[in-house]
Amino acid sequence: MKRILSLLLLALMATSLTATAAEKNRKLIIIAGKPSHPPLMHEFRAGSLLLEKCLKGFPGLTVEVHTNGWVSDEKTFDDADAVFIYADGGGKHPAVVDNHLETLRKLVARGVGFGCGHYGVEVVPDQAGKEFKEWLGGHYENSYSCNPIWDANYEKFPKHPIANGVKPFTTKDEWYFNMRWNEDPKGLTPILVAKPSDATRDGPYVYPKGPYPHIQAAKGRDETMMWAYERPDGGRAFGFTGGHFHLNWGNDNQRKVVLNALVWLAKGKVPKNGVESKVTEEELMQNLDPKPAPKPPVKK
Repeated sequence: MKRILSLLLLALMATSLTATAAEKNRKLIIIAGKPSHPPLMHEFRAGSLLLEKCLKGFPGLTVEVHTNGWVSDEKTFDDADAVFIYADGGGKHPAVVDNHLETLRKLVARGVGFGCGHYGVEVVPDQAGKEFKEWLGGHYENSYSCNPIWDANYEKFPKHPIANGVKPFTTKDEWYFNMRWNEDPKGLTPILVAKPSDATRDGPYVYPKGPYPHIQAAKGRDETMMWAYERPDGGRAFGFTGGHFHLNWGNDNQRKVVLNALVWLAKGKVPKNGVESKVTEEELMQNLDPKPAPKPPVKK
């Protein structure tokens, strides 16, 4: 009898240890870019802090927000499970300045999740195109991809944790499309897919104005504005091209799909109905960067 009880006790201890391991606290680092654009656009700091607030208390997840384009001390990466960059991109992308690309290379090699939002999905191909295709699954390429401001209507979603609980929605945003994808599509899952109108393809785009003949030639084709990527090394990644207009974080479904993605990126368990959150108008207007008000039109 004692032997049976001992075996049962050992089994319970093993189960407890397994459960503890499975419930390991995960750490997500969100890097918000420097102030940019007019008020209520590219509000990277306010948007990141809002996402952090929505994830506060989420089981097994710790979120750190670092502002002004990078972390103050790279030692914080030592126990990170995921890094999400929501910032301006291009030639001064936070990932490519000050040898940050080598820091990220080491993190990715360790299996750390990597995500980027809005302008943050754009890099100069010669600087980091190869890395972003391998680490993120794809990236925005100037004059190959395009960035019109349009109403994207998302009606269907894949069977994927990032889409848990997300219902059809439409928002007007600077939704980028026609990414430069990884040559091997394995592991890549489109999350937000919509069909740009012919007028959207004809432009104007935000920059350069366009239109681009290759974008016009694809009229009628669905496009991917958010994707998930499972790297061959087991690490995870996602790209989200929205987030230009700050007030769109007030849309429950646009916010949910990104919150879901952040949890998934850190290899947390996304609830069946997705990450639930509420945001008030007052909260949306908090932590905005100090920016000059738009100048009134000149009267003639």
